Amino acid sequence: MKRLAKKVLLIGWDAADWKVINPLIDAGQMPAMEKLINEGVMGNITTLEPPFSPMLWTSIATGKYADKHGVLGFTEPDPEGMGMRPISSHSRKTKAIWNILMQNNLKSHVLGWWPSNPVEPINGIMLSNHFAHSKGKLRQPWPLMPGSVHPQVLEEFFAELRVHPMELTDQHLLPFVPDAARIDQTRDPRLRIIAKNISEAATLHNAATWILETQEWDFLAIYLDTIDHFCHGFMKYHPPRLHNVPEDDFELYKNVITSAYRYHDMMLESLMKLAGEDTTVIIVSDHGFHSDHLRTTYIPDEPAGPADHHREHGIICMKGPGIKKDELVYGSSLLNITPTILTLFGLPLGKDMDGIPLLQAFDEEITIETIPTWDTVKGNDGMHPVEARKDPIADQKALQQLIDLGYVEDPGPDKKKAAEKAEVESKYNLARVFLSNYRFQEASGILSELYEKEKDQGRFALRLAKCYSETGDYQKAEELLQEFIQTAISSSQDINKLREEYEKDIKENPKEKKKKEKEHLKEIRRQLTLQSNIGQAQLMLFDLRTMKENPKQILADLEKNFPQDKRPITMQRKLASLYYKLRQFDKAEECYKILLKHNPENAISYNGLSLVYLAQKKYVEAANAALDAIGLNYYHPMAHYHLGEALYNLEDYENAVNAYEVCLKIIPTFGSVRNKLIEIYNDILKKPELAQKHKDFFTRKHEVPGDGEESDALPLFAELQSKVIELKDPILVVSGLPRSGTSLMMQMLDKGGVPIYTDNTRGADESNPKGYYEHESVKALRRDKKWLPKATGKAVKVISHLLPQLPAKYNYKVIFMLRELSEVVQSQHKMLVRDGKRKEDTYPVRLEMNFKNQLINANNWLKSNHNAAVLFINHREAIENPLEIAAKVKQFLGIEMDINKMASVVDASLYREKSE
Repeated sequence: MKRLAKKVLLIGWDAADWKVINPLIDAGQMPAMEKLINEGVMGNITTLEPPFSPMLWTSIATGKYADKHGVLGFTEPDPEGMGMRPISSHSRKTKAIWNILMQNNLKSHVLGWWPSNPVEPINGIMLSNHFAHSKGKLRQPWPLMPGSVHPQVLEEFFAELRVHPMELTDQHLLPFVPDAARIDQTRDPRLRIIAKNISEAATLHNAATWILETQEWDFLAIYLDTIDHFCHGFMKYHPPRLHNVPEDDFELYKNVITSAYRYHDMMLESLMKLAGEDTTVIIVSDHGFHSDHLRTTYIPDEPAGPADHHREHGIICMKGPGIKKDELVYGSSLLNITPTILTLFGLPLGKDMDGIPLLQAFDEEITIETIPTWDTVKGNDGMHPVEARKDPIADQKALQQLIDLGYVEDPGPDKKKAAEKAEVESKYNLARVFLSNYRFQEASGILSELYEKEKDQGRFALRLAKCYSETGDYQKAEELLQEFIQTAISSSQDINKLREEYEKDIKENPKEKKKKEKEHLKEIRRQLTLQSNIGQAQLMLFDLRTMKENPKQILADLEKNFPQDKRPITMQRKLASLYYKLRQFDKAEECYKILLKHNPENAISYNGLSLVYLAQKKYVEAANAALDAIGLNYYHPMAHYHLGEALYNLEDYENAVNAYEVCLKIIPTFGSVRNKLIEIYNDILKKPELAQKHKDFFTRKHEVPGDGEESDALPLFAELQSKVIELKDPILVVSGLPRSGTSLMMQMLDKGGVPIYTDNTRGADESNPKGYYEHESVKALRRDKKWLPKATGKAVKVISHLLPQLPAKYNYKVIFMLRELSEVVQSQHKMLVRDGKRKEDTYPVRLEMNFKNQLINANNWLKSNHNAAVLFINHREAIENPLEIAAKVKQFLGIEMDINKMASVVDASLYREKSE
């Protein structure tokens, strides 16, 4: 790959938002940012879930979701002291961009990145996220936190570059608070908070300017959390004044936010000048921050509650050689940053990265190269040694084991409670990552564990109910929501009554006013959060109701209970959905317009509007609404689909196929779109070679988005490891996906002399000439497990989807059949055709991804259950080497079996759907 950038300067502005920046540029108050925009590209960048800064900035630095990079929140269990500690660089389990660059002889300097303490021994300078933190009074000792500076010989030098808040003068503070003289600083700490924010940004800026002036470099990254800190502390004073903000406070602090942005613009100007015109400059924020009528007036009563103020769209801006000028880019994600930097340096992407380069920003066509992963590339990368990179949750459990065995002293309840709390938050955040990636089974496993321990936690209940709903278990979702609502209502109190009790309490105990006020505000927050969660649960119950009841009756009830003048904004989307179902398109359109008036940057509302226009055959309006949705969130597959539908009906087929193709890049298994493309390429555009490409998707090999190469299903099996353990009285289970060879293995066991648990209800047929070896009771395993003792010592066939339903009180020896997924899909399709349930010329869609998820879920269950041993058998090997496979099975089961008879049942002629 060709190297496009001489140097790259990456600047992170936590929480920076175009809603604040654009008016300042228009007023001529951010000239450096204006120059950057005019000479490069700009756009929204979509945050990730959950929007917690340590997780997000690590995703920016790795191109990976948090489940891959390992940073799962603000804190983590401390394995050494059984307490809680701030998240550290030890938790990151994959290479960051600076580690990759170091392995390619490119020199990096990294300043303030979160989290980066303790610093890594890279080939440049690294200052950790703790380096700039100020404390104590001026001229008092101000020691650096250990692990803040690399190389260590520069500690004393960089310590001198720090700026203490007490060093600031009126000239620094008055732009933020012109009437600062009116503030009684003995009672109001806000001026000190402003000074602290300014000084910490100045500290990192001093370090960056010195490095740019004196050091060699290829890549420099600087992260500033200052805008985020200013926003959390002062956004409520930003114009226009909120109803709950006193006018005097508003007048004092209304300039703080705009001054913070202008301060950053001045720093940007200096950095760009020192970096030089030949440097590629990238500014990115991890999320935005609500600055208008969408500002909330309270913080949810849960850990990291302030993140509720974050907006899903941050900023991306980039200029440099080879970058387009004065243009917008669409659909950027935090995951795109590291792949883009690798592309700028002419380096291949890791296939295990979740992001792709921002190719639309380049002024020439770029060819992307890939490698499987950078994590296995050998050589000095500057990462901490493997033994220092620990899994804090696993370490916590290992230490607890030593405590239980009496080898380590129990640290006491307070530290244990803190460690448990940190573990809960890490697990919860991981579940949210899974949820955002449609990995509902994995999220469900975590959330059900958390909910069982804390049933009053609405955040667990609501997300677990979503998992159940998304996987089709509507009854379970409904029962869970009703249970939570009852629990929450029993804990609810009247807020007005609480206020009366508080006022009475402080009258009787005036000396405890400060303490009582703190307790009262915490309880008010708890009650408001409970009420909010109850409301959300009721809305989810409403959604479930629309799936099984007459929408006409539901709409009537809704309109009766929520008249137009008393209708909450959250109800508009529900109404729009009902109106659409009832073909009342004008009313659905009105609802979406109300939603967009409330929040003009909501991609979901624009997409809904596009769908309504399509139903009304207003194709131009539908296309425009879909484009508005795409402009806000490029990774919105349905918006691309609706754009394609609108353009198709306008007979703009070339652009329609472009929209459909983008949709497929986001959801490759969207079968109806692929079939539409086959139709257009064959019948309209007369491009049969492109139609064939999509037909091939349904047969064997698929293109992996972003790498241009083909992949098989079998590499998915490479990481599956058999587990051989001795178990008492096991049930012998043959499992796998349907049509993966499970019946073949049951035949082999039967011939080998193993008793079979079958009722022969399902007889042999053309698809399985030698029989299915099934038992009807297995199909009802979810609700009926009473039959399992009868299967002890026998072999029973249980498809992989049902494995997690096997209760832990029994032992299992599982023979798990593996078969190329494309063969499984085709074999199932042919079987359904033979049974008259599918047409020959239809293609199976959305199956392979589901099967991969089923295999992952089954493997997770097998790994996590110590009462289950497993032997993985490759279907093709069983066909080609039956005697060898029979011997493996005999050894695994540890019972007398006739392996020659087992091998004799294999009939290679029945291996009909095979890949080459």
